[in-house]
Amino acid sequence: MTYCLGKILVFARAPVAGQAKTRLQGLLGAAGAASLQAKLIRHTLDTLAQQSDRPVELWCAPDHLHPVFACCAADYSVSLRQQFGDDLGERMANAFAQTLAGCQWAIVVGTDCPELSLEDITAAAEWLSGGADAVLGPAEDGGYYLIGLRRTAATLFRAIPWGTSGVLDTTRDRLRTLRWHWQELRLLRDLDRPEDWRHFEDWVAQLHG
Repeated sequence: MTYCLGKILVFARAPVAGQAKTRLQGLLGAAGAASLQAKLIRHTLDTLAQQSDRPVELWCAPDHLHPVFACCAADYSVSLRQQFGDDLGERMANAFAQTLAGCQWAIVVGTDCPELSLEDITAAAEWLSGGADAVLGPAEDGGYYLIGLRRTAATLFRAIPWGTSGVLDTTRDRLRTLRWHWQELRLLRDLDRPEDWRHFEDWVAQLHG
């Protein structure tokens, strides 16, 4: 196995009508929510395509067979990986364990954060390269849009109240218990709820995909 400095893992759910962006289906309809998911996947990869220093992998759920994933692999020259595990925490823990076996650090980002910039990714990578055990990107809804690690610990992802406002604070508590040194990026807003849609509606109208 060739050892690498670090990788960026994009966690994405297939844009399937009725299964993607479920909290926005009341506003957008099932097909509209799935279309938004596809656009956000491409927007995230567009952002990461501005750099070539760090390999990017697209980690797909429930599998990597959706045609949007195949198009992204071709258009952005990213490798496709399948998420595996019973919940989000287990899937992230497995992805980190697999990646850190061959890399000094790894960063996981979702596709829900339109404001994520290349500068955020660069800052996280520099902190991890400089010795930080972890980096968090706090989201306004109480979750996080980015997590980067130099080492793994199952407790970081076990019994976390995923999808609630307690995710970030619980993760901070786990980091304190582990006595790990971590850094935090700027606070950003996810696009996941009806109130988020009102904030980003004009921006979404300009997206391709």
